[in-house]
Amino acid sequence: MTDPIKLYPAKPEKVYFFATCLVDLFYPDAGMAGIQLLEREGIEVLFPQDQTCCGQPAFSSGFNDQARDVVVPQLDLFPGDYPIVVPAGSCGGMMRKHYPELFAGTPWQEKAEALAARTWELTDFLLNVCHIRLKDQGKPVKVAMHTSCSARREMGIAEVGSRLLGQLGQVELVEQARAEECCGFGGTFAVRHPEISEAMVNDKTEALVAAGAETVVATDCGCMMNIAGFAEKNQRPLKGQHIVSFLWERTGCSDGEGEA
Repeated sequence: MTDPIKLYPAKPEKVYFFATCLVDLFYPDAGMAGIQLLEREGIEVLFPQDQTCCGQPAFSSGFNDQARDVVVPQLDLFPGDYPIVVPAGSCGGMMRKHYPELFAGTPWQEKAEALAARTWELTDFLLNVCHIRLKDQGKPVKVAMHTSCSARREMGIAEVGSRLLGQLGQVELVEQARAEECCGFGGTFAVRHPEISEAMVNDKTEALVAAGAETVVATDCGCMMNIAGFAEKNQRPLKGQHIVSFLWERTGCSDGEGEA
C-alpha cells in the first residue's frame, strides 16, 4: 500500500501538525519535540486546536460510519495548502491511505482525498523534505529502532529512522532479530486479543534486550508504550522513547547550533 513513486514537496514555509491521541494524552514531549525540530528547520508550525482522533480505532474495527463521524468535523481544520505532518506512521497511514477509501462516494470525498495527499509522517518529512542534518551532543548509547507496521508497510519509511539515527555520532544502532515483526500492539488488537499481544511483545522485548539495546526508539507512541510498558512490568533493562523526543534530546539547542 506504499506509494509506488513518492514525490516529496519542496520545503515549505508552514506545516500543519496533527498531534495524534497518544501524543496528546500520554506523550506530549514527543509532540513538542517534533514541533521544535520543525521550527529549528525554519518552518512555522500551525496547530489546529479542534483536532481530535484520526478515526483509525473505529475504522480498523469495521465501524466506518463512526470513523467518518470522528473525521468529518476535522476536514476543514487544515484550509491552507500546506503539508500535514503526523508523528505516527499508524495515524499517518490512516489519513494518507485510508481516508480516500473511507470517504469514497460521499460528499466529503474531494476534501478527504486532498487532505490525504498532503499528509506526511514526521521523520520522513524531516529527512526527505527538510533534509535535516543532526549533530550529536549526547553521551555514547546503544539503541534499537522499532518502526511500526503501518509506518513500514503503509507509509514506506522502513529505513528513515535508521538514517536519522545514523547521523548521531555517539549513538550505536544495534540490530535486533526479526526487526520487521510486529510488537503486538495493533491498537484495538491488544485489547481484543491480549494473550496473543502479550506473547508478541514478549518476543519483541527479548529480541531487543538480546541485541544489547539500552533504549528502543519508535516511530509510533503505541508501539513504544507497549514495548516499554512490558519491559518495565517484567523488569527488563530496556527504556522506550519516541524517535523525535530522542533526536531533540540529543541535538536540542537554539538557532541551528545542533546542525552539522
